[in-house]
Amino acid sequence: MTRQEVEAIALGLPAATRVVQWGGADVYKVGGKVFAICGLAGGLSFKVTEIGFMVLTDEGGPGRQAPYLAKGSWVIVDLDDAEADEVAGWIATSHDLIAGKLTRKARAELGL
Repeated sequence: MTRQEVEAIALGLPAATRVVQWGGADVYKVGGKVFAICGLAGGLSFKVTEIGFMVLTDEGGPGRQAPYLAKGSWVIVDLDDAEADEVAGWIATSHDLIAGKLTRKARAELGL
């Protein structure tokens, strides 16, 4: 999986934007809130549900706790080991989780 493929998936979601922050990482946002980070520690970080966090970070799982973000149920996976369909699902879920926390007004303005 490449950063360009991650970008295509992330920017294909409603109201998604990309900025470069934190030493060259691609940071994907919806309504100004981060839903995915690509390029930090050589991986892709994204928000998951509590159950998703346990599944992805359990021994043998493809991910680990994202540095500085694990408290908020964020996971990091290595891009080299990631399958495109899995990544697309993880990013879409993260987008939905973050967009769901936006105010009703913000969601309406973004067409969500």
